Amino acid sequence: MSAPATVPGPVVAHGAAVAVEVHGVSRVFGRDGTAVAALQDVSLTVGAGEFVSLIGPSGCGKSTLLRLVADLDRPTAGSITVFGRSAEQARLAHDYGIAFQQAGLLPWRTVRANVELPLALHGVGRAGRRARADHLLELVGLADFAGHFPDQLSGGMQQRVAIARAIAEEPSLLLMDEPFGALDEMTRERLQVELVRVCAQTRAAVVFVTHSIPEAVFLSDRVVVMSPRPGRITSVVDVGLGAARGDGLREDAAYFDAVRRVREALHGGSDVPSRGVETR
Repeated sequence: MSAPATVPGPVVAHGAAVAVEVHGVSRVFGRDGTAVAALQDVSLTVGAGEFVSLIGPSGCGKSTLLRLVADLDRPTAGSITVFGRSAEQARLAHDYGIAFQQAGLLPWRTVRANVELPLALHGVGRAGRRARADHLLELVGLADFAGHFPDQLSGGMQQRVAIARAIAEEPSLLLMDEPFGALDEMTRERLQVELVRVCAQTRAAVVFVTHSIPEAVFLSDRVVVMSPRPGRITSVVDVGLGAARGDGLREDAAYFDAVRRVREALHGGSDVPSRGVETR
């Protein structure tokens, strides 16, 4: 048995192009006696086109880290770049799309109009917005529902609309915070397959927060395991299942082995191979 995969320095993704670089990031909320350290000295690099999941116990700072990358919050210490820009510059340049657990669709706008919204806010003409929205709705299998309103859709369908909206401006990065967490298991598995297909077509990098080990393994190139608060990266598991993912993968021995390795890393097991973890 090998020792658990530890991360003494920045976790470096495979390949040369870098989507996200987090270096020495800490986040402390409050001051003095009320201070709470959510993240401590976190370093991580995500390659362009790579799918990386963050997993760990509740309160370990997974969502906080995602919010820092999205420039929805600022680190107390350390730095974050997205495609070589600061997180703020990346947000202003629309380098990323973001999806949360709740779809957050505007109930008074049709499905098509919800997908068009970020395009309209950034000055894309009516014809261009419609063509792009129709293409995306076809991509997520909802072309027949373009004229419907959100309350006429199931939860899974609403999440597909939210994903279409998140990629409307063709971002090179998707930030996703438990987008399938509120769904039933059958719908969740269908949308996991859908997300794999969409990411293969858009070639976007993805940083994905989840509490589900099977979900993280099914979707990811690498799974980043975080400690209880203050959140630190304790290990990284290289899933190594290749690009082709479908329902049949869930019955594959390699899939079960990867689930085992992530579970052991998460629970402090002693049989977690260190492959896929590089430092600099």
